[in-house]
Amino acid sequence: MSANADAREGGGSGVSARLLPGAWMVVGLLVPVALLNYLDRQMLAAMKFSMMQDIPDIALEENWGKILALFKWVYAMLSPIGGYLADRFSRRHVIAASLFVWSAVTWATGHVTTYDQLLAARAVMGVSEAFYIPAALALIADVHLGPTRSRAVGLHQMGIYAGVIIGGFSGYAADSPALGWRWAFDACGVVGVLYAVPLFLLLRHPGRPAQTASRPHASPAGALRELMGNGSFILLVLYFTLPALAGWVVRDWMPAILKAEFGIGQGKAGVSATLYWQVAAILGAVAGGWLADRWMRRTERGRIYVSAMGMSLIVPAMFGVGFAPQTGLLWVAVAFLILFGIGWGFFDSNNMPILCQIARPHLRATGYGIMNLVSISCGGFADWGFGILRDRHVPLFGIFGIFASAAILSVVLVLLIRPRLHDAPAGEGPGQVTGKDAGMREHGDTQP
Repeated sequence: MSANADAREGGGSGVSARLLPGAWMVVGLLVPVALLNYLDRQMLAAMKFSMMQDIPDIALEENWGKILALFKWVYAMLSPIGGYLADRFSRRHVIAASLFVWSAVTWATGHVTTYDQLLAARAVMGVSEAFYIPAALALIADVHLGPTRSRAVGLHQMGIYAGVIIGGFSGYAADSPALGWRWAFDACGVVGVLYAVPLFLLLRHPGRPAQTASRPHASPAGALRELMGNGSFILLVLYFTLPALAGWVVRDWMPAILKAEFGIGQGKAGVSATLYWQVAAILGAVAGGWLADRWMRRTERGRIYVSAMGMSLIVPAMFGVGFAPQTGLLWVAVAFLILFGIGWGFFDSNNMPILCQIARPHLRATGYGIMNLVSISCGGFADWGFGILRDRHVPLFGIFGIFASAAILSVVLVLLIRPRLHDAPAGEGPGQVTGKDAGMREHGDTQP
């Protein structure tokens, strides 16, 4: 490896590229939380027909779309706040509190009896989940320096994909007279509470005291001003948002689409809509994380290129998913969903690592929170709008063609991003530097 590559991977000649002690343990502890966070979302999608039958005042597809959208809007609005608190205070406390609230609300969801109660439960769920992802990804970025960062984030995202897969099987539980959809929410709530305690006791920030002592804390206005004044950050927000429109619709609506279009049962539809493409996303996250970390040895744009490659796979996948019902063949839809999953894994494993190249360490959770704010707000409108279009019998190919067009634009946006910080800035671990040298390296200057 060249000297320049070493500098890129280590964040400056004075910063060690070796792992902080316990860095992989942090990821291992967070994977089950990521799984649970996405489990309840997919359960809602997979058990839609049972829930609408049991709660008749939901009535319309548009109302179901509002249920999906309200969660996202609350989640989105509070994500920057959750991110700022994680940057300003303890990431560990924010993560543990989020899981505890998630568990209580998941259990309560199994006891709702009206449309309004379900709306309220999803709104509170949005509060709990808004505080998890920004804090968790920022913590992983803190403890994993350049050479392992994309792989570490990819491993964490695998927990998300596993949660979606398990949630897809919940349609079978909903169809079972001995279990039902309420039992599924009750059981998950209990599991979350049981895991919250050991998570709080075991989760630690390796090397946190040294980092805390050297890290400046921006005011909310100062953090916002610095991030929004960064052109590459604006491009990353847009890039993060456009593919998410398709991602949310695939997660939230695909079980119902497959059931309606191919005439299959709720259980089979839930599995077909989640299992295959989420397994593909796991493989994509592993491959995309490894490839990005390797490519970073040659160029600081390595992660950008890998992410763009993933997006190039998502575009034809969207057109294919929209066209599949015209063939009458379920396997055609599944095949294009697998292609979507591979591309999504490439994309998903590199968003936080790219953010680390354009925003300083103490702004990472806040920055990711802002990305969530824009992306998930738009995702809520996508869910709601999809329900409206389905009520009006708009062809699926036309709907998914819109999402594919947005993904094409996003490829251009990510390639315009210009990294300005080294992948492992000073002050993140052993060998950290302070004073003038730290400031130089923080802003991408590796010259002595």
